[in-house]
Amino acid sequence: MPVRAGNSWLRMAHAALLASVLTGCSEAAEEDDSTGSGRPSAGAETSAARDEKAVRSGGSVGAAGSACELPVTFDTAKSWKAEAVQAPLEQGPVTLACEIDAKPAGNIGFLRVWAGEPGDADARTVLKAFVAAEDGVSGEKFSAFTAGGLSGVKVEYLYASELLEETKKESAFAVTTADGPVVVHLGGLDTEEHEEMLPAYELARRTLRTS
Repeated sequence: MPVRAGNSWLRMAHAALLASVLTGCSEAAEEDDSTGSGRPSAGAETSAARDEKAVRSGGSVGAAGSACELPVTFDTAKSWKAEAVQAPLEQGPVTLACEIDAKPAGNIGFLRVWAGEPGDADARTVLKAFVAAEDGVSGEKFSAFTAGGLSGVKVEYLYASELLEETKKESAFAVTTADGPVVVHLGGLDTEEHEEMLPAYELARRTLRTS
């Protein structure tokens, strides 16, 4: 029987990994400070040059023979690594099918792709059910979009993280296909990481098409 995800061990499963990454980042920052260089400002890290580099396509997922076979295909940002997920984790009407890891590109977070069974629900209904299944959500803002001949719905919201004891931004979009609905979700360690990864999320949304 599939396990419901939401605010569950899916997030906790990455907690130890994130903690070790943060420890390494903290140590590196202290070393930089000792040389007088310090850590780059948030503005420098999210400069136009960085964003342009972040949105370069490094391939695609979804088609037969790709890292994740899905009802849709989309481009993945350069250096992000996709991997099919075998664990039966559910959130609302969809099940986790693919994780696209940002760590090889220098960020802490994932694009997670969730897929469901064919049905009559439209993209907005699917996405609302997906968000509603996650504890600690507030400030949802839904809007429509089109890409690759598909009509979808996207959402931005705040998630209150019990692990980090803070509130952070998250984003997701959903479409429905003949093979079932698909939800693509972007989290991140915190709001800063989330915003740095948004160009990769937008690349996926802009290049979305049926498989």
